Formats: sequence, C-alpha cells, structure tokens
Amino acid sequence: MRLSLRFVLPLMLVLAGIAYAIAPLVDRLTLSWFVHDLDSRSSLIVNTIQEPLQELLAAGKRIKILEFFNRLTQDERLFAVGYCATPTARALATRSLPPEIRCAELARWEGARDHLLLSAKGPLHVSVQPMISAAAPEGRLVLVHDMSFVTRRSEETKRYLFYLFMGLAAVVSLVTVIIAQLSWRGWMAGMRSLLRGEGLLRQPGAAQPNLPEFKPIARDLQRLIRELESDARARDEDQITWTAESLRAILRGELRGEDIIVVSNREPYIHQRRGDHIEAQRPASGLVTALEPIMRACSGTWIAHGSGSADREVVDRHDRVAVPPDKPAYRIRRVWLTAEEEAGYYYGFANEGMWPLCHIAHVRPTFRSGDWAQYVAVNRKFAKAVAGEAKTKAPIVLVQDYHFALLPSMIREELPDATIITFWHIPWPNPESFAICPWRDEVVAGLLGSSILGFHTQFHCNNFVDTVDRFLEARVDRESFTVSFGGKLTAVRRYPISIAWPPEAEMLQKSVADCRSGIREQNDLPPELMLGIGVDRLDYTKGIVERFRAIERLLELNPEWIGRFSFVQIAAPTRAGIEEYQQHEAQVRAMATRINTRFKSQGPPPIVLKVEHHEPREVYEYFRAADLCFVSSLHDGMNLVAKEFVAARDDERGVLILSQFTGAARELPEALIVNPYDADQCAAALLLALKMPATEQRDRMRLMRGLVAEFNVFRWAGRMLLDAAAMRRRGRLIGRSGGVET
Repeated sequence: MRLSLRFVLPLMLVLAGIAYAIAPLVDRLTLSWFVHDLDSRSSLIVNTIQEPLQELLAAGKRIKILEFFNRLTQDERLFAVGYCATPTARALATRSLPPEIRCAELARWEGARDHLLLSAKGPLHVSVQPMISAAAPEGRLVLVHDMSFVTRRSEETKRYLFYLFMGLAAVVSLVTVIIAQLSWRGWMAGMRSLLRGEGLLRQPGAAQPNLPEFKPIARDLQRLIRELESDARARDEDQITWTAESLRAILRGELRGEDIIVVSNREPYIHQRRGDHIEAQRPASGLVTALEPIMRACSGTWIAHGSGSADREVVDRHDRVAVPPDKPAYRIRRVWLTAEEEAGYYYGFANEGMWPLCHIAHVRPTFRSGDWAQYVAVNRKFAKAVAGEAKTKAPIVLVQDYHFALLPSMIREELPDATIITFWHIPWPNPESFAICPWRDEVVAGLLGSSILGFHTQFHCNNFVDTVDRFLEARVDRESFTVSFGGKLTAVRRYPISIAWPPEAEMLQKSVADCRSGIREQNDLPPELMLGIGVDRLDYTKGIVERFRAIERLLELNPEWIGRFSFVQIAAPTRAGIEEYQQHEAQVRAMATRINTRFKSQGPPPIVLKVEHHEPREVYEYFRAADLCFVSSLHDGMNLVAKEFVAARDDERGVLILSQFTGAARELPEALIVNPYDADQCAAALLLALKMPATEQRDRMRLMRGLVAEFNVFRWAGRMLLDAAAMRRRGRLIGRSGGVET
C-alpha cells in the first residue's frame, strides 16, 4: 500500500500540472468556438428577421422598427441591434448599441477576423450583415452579442478539465491499489488472467464480466456524462428557434454523414395514375411533415408500403424512387404487400387488434392467429428491407407507429450496432388492459429492441414501463427511465409531437373575413350564424357521437340558440373495410339526422355532416371561419387538429374546446378542457364558448399560439435526433474506455 501511495501522489501532482499548463490553450479554443457559433447565430437571426424588417423599413415606421429591435434584444445574449441605410446615415438602433460602432466605420467590422469589441460592458461580438433593398442598396444590419458568458464557460471548462485529470488520477490510483491487493493476497491466477486481457475488456459475443471493483467507477462516470450532456443540451435548446432551416443546420452539424433510414406504413409521396399521366401526391400527414426535413437534410432512405396505383411504374429495379419529384433530395424504397398480407397485418392485427386495445374506446379488440402471422411476416419483410438499404453497419433507423411493434428487435438481429428510434404515435394503455393481447410479451420485447422509444406524454411512458415490469424479466430503472432487456438498454422518453410553424402561407392566404362569409355561403348558412367546427377521421375513438350528444344537450337547455348556432362536422372516411367502422358511420349519420329533425325550424340545421375528404387548405378555411372548435376524442395520443386550429387563427379569435383524454390537453390548458363522456359539462363549455368576450378569446389564443410556435414539429424531430447523436457519442466513449457497462 505504501508503494502505491508513493506512486499515486506524484502522479496526481503531475496531472494537476498538466491541467494548468494546457488551460490557456483551452481558453483560446473555447473563444474560437464561441466566435464561430455567434457568427452562425447572427446569420440565422438575419435570415429569420429579414422579411419583416424589410417591410417595416419600406413603410418607414421608425418607432415600430425600434420596438422590433428591442424585442429582439430580450434574448439574454443579444446585446444590441442597429441598422444603417448608408455609411453617412445615423444608425437606427437600440440604446445599448456601443458608441464605438458608427455607420461610417462598419466596413472595418465587416472585414475584421474576430469581430470582437472590448467595451465598458465587457467583451462584445460584433457582426455586420448586408440588408440590401431597392431603397437602401448599402443597407447594413449590426448585431452585437454579449460575450460575458464565454468567461463563465471558460471557468467551467477549466474546472471540468481539472476534475477530469483528478478523476483520471483516481482511476489509475484505484487500479494500482487493486493490482497491489491482488499481488499481496497471492491471487496470481487472477493477475495472469488480467495481464492476458481476459475479463477486463469484454469481447463481442462474450458474456458480461463480473468486475464489482469497477462498477462504482462506471456508475459515477456514466452519471457525470449524462449530467453534462443534459446540461449542455438544455442550454443549447433554449437558444434555438426551431424551424426547418435550423433543423437542417443542426442535423448537418450533429449527424453529418450518418446513414439515416425512416420506416413507416405510409409513404411521403404516392404516385397515382390520372388518365394518361402519373401524378405525385403528398398525403396530409403529421408524420410526413415531421420527418421530411430530416430526410431532405440527410439524404437518407424512407422505407414504406407502396400503395399508389402507379407506384410500381416509377421505381427502379431495386424498388427505389428519388423524391421530391422537382428536386430529389432522398429516396423512397417501396415494399410490396399482397392483399392477404395487407388484410392481416394492417386491417387485422394493427387496426382491429392494437388500435382499439391501445385507445380503450369501448370497442372490443379482435385478435386472430392468422392476422398475427401476417403481422410477423410483414415486420420481417420490412426488417430485411432496412438491412438491404443500410449503407453502414450502424445506421440511425426511425421506426414509426404501432404497425411495426416487432420491427426494432428484428432490425437489431440484422444490424446489432444500429441506433433505433421508435415513436409510438398512439396511447399506451395500462398493464391490465394490455394483458388482453395474446402476444403481449412478443410485442413488448419487439419494442425493446429500440435504442430510444418515444411516446407523446409521460403518462404513456409510465404505462409502458409498468407493462415491462409486469410481464418481462427485465431491469427497469425508473430514475433514468431506461429498461435493460437481453443485454441491451432502451431509453423511454417523452416527445410530444406538434405541427409545422409557421403554417404555410397558402393556408392563411384567404382572410378570416372572406373565410367566414365564404364557408357560410357555401353551406347555405346565414352570415350572422355562430359556427362550430369538428375535423376528424370517421373513427370511433374521436368521440363524434359524444360531440353530437353535447350539441343536443346545449339546445335542450338553451333553446334560444336553435337557429343561431350550427356545427359543421368534417368526417373523413377511413378503414371502411372494417365492420366496426361501418357501424360507427351508420350511427353518426343516424344521430345527425335525428338531432336535425328534432330541432327542425325555419333556420339552419344544428349539425352539418360532411363525410368526405377535404384538402388541408379547405380545412384551414373552416378553422378560420368558425367561432369554436370542438375536439372530443375519447382517447388520443396527441390530436394535432387542436394545434392546427390554433395555428389557423392568426386573428387571435375563436375558442378551443378540448377533451381531457388528449395529449394536447396537457400542453394547451388555456383551452376549455372537458370530459367528453359528460354531456352536461360539454354543453356548458359550448355555451361558454359562444358567449366568450373577444378579449378573453384573444388572451387564451395568444398563449396557445406561443406554445405551438415554440414547441413545433421541428423541435419534436430535432430532439429525437439530438438524443440519438448523444447516445452514439456515449457509445463510442464507452467503447474506447474498454466496454465497461452497468
């Protein structure tokens, strides 16, 4: 032991000296990195604000411009903003703009290498960007960032560097002590084994070594890595404005050159034959909207079921087609299914079994062994397609939804080193409900082939972990929300999905006033009529019957609204080949007819039922024309209709009535939250919405729009990919450190 101490103490002193010697180099590198980051951030800000600023400059609204600049400087790092129309003009700027920065001297800042300014306020980063217009061909925008945070980060870096070397010294010391103890006790057999490398480094395919001496060290190191990554990611996410462009930029930085594959039942482009020509359609799908920017940025492969009438005509001999048609950026690999496979896998097990089971919507799930066999076979077929399309041994694979519960473990068999992200778009029930599934163990084990398994809400994450705990021999860590099964670790995470922000300009092209008058005229409704809207697939989980019952109760209790209020229900046909859906459609039609007959008057009908497909632009017109939107799902993963209604209301008017059984209810508490099974409560909410003052509508809508804007679909996709990138870095770090795991 004394020998060990004589070795350890000088080692610790030497490492401490090295840490302090390289500190200046770390400072220079840190400064260089942050200057580069601020340059990129300045360019991103300019691209984001250019259009609204040009409009304000063209209008000559000086006060509005200053207010706009002041709002920008509310960002904790953005210190000042200024605009110079010409070199001789006076800068239009916030009061915080340093006096050293004048329009006449902007040229030297444009040419500066480091863009740094030392002022009384501390170090500042100055970026001069062109803001050219017809009126101001020499226009320049000045962005000044506060760099005091660099000093703080530098001190943190030095501290972590010191801790790193001290930790390294401690590890070396501990290994030295262990070796000394082994020698002292005469464990020569163990020593010879360690010197040969047996048991110290785990070989591929070998059993997990039992080294209890290393477990405390491994746990502490892994906890430190997780904390540092979590802290860094939290700081970074706070500074990101999530858009399609920022998502692409992040992916290029974090996942440059990575092999990315998406697997879903629905394809992002469907080729349909229209007479003598072929037309490429993009389906209205939140999943497609979310994942398209990833594929365009990374040039990956999207594997999906080829269902279009002309899909086979446009693929090459490997069943691939480049998309988008106008500017190819990635490719679709189509998988062909027979009628029997589609009937068993999609309509059978997925939609007659898993869908009602997970939604707990009082429809009995149907499980058939024949459907299960087709489900297994189709999942296996997609796993083979993933293996065939992978360019590397360790691709990133994004598996989408309940159609592919078995796929993660099958991909793991084909590609052991793949990073597999599975997102479950529907709810996950409690263990008692899930126990109904005859193949519950196989489904859960299949999903645990994932590296990351995502759900919309923490409640669904909890249910899944409880299900694993109940039915499988697996180790569940509820602190980190990870599951260890079959020697692999699965992180269970919450990723609430959302919609693109801002909405496409085409969706908001028609004014609210034109939408209100046009929709009422289109449906033969009077101009002054109060209008409600519901937009759903004709699915028994959406609570359309309960919604109609609430409207009936409203008119029973408040007959003065008969003829003054109508509700338009857009119900897109879906899964018409399944008997439960046929019965549900008949029930919805019969109920609408009965209510309209009961409250028949000289005025408009209480319910306008439209069982037909509507394009997204048409749906947005209904959203903008309505006074309220009623979402009454009996059980839903998220429900994006609620968020689309909020996005459509740039006039900050309208009331959202939202079922408490949707994931959206946890994110939009400013909506009127109701229990769809309580007809009286829903009727009261309808009455409150119809009478709500414009000021209260505006206050509620502003808060909801702010949340949807910040937590948009690009954030949803970006967080999953960033977590995958961090997991891959951690895996490489553990691999380099000798494969020590707990």
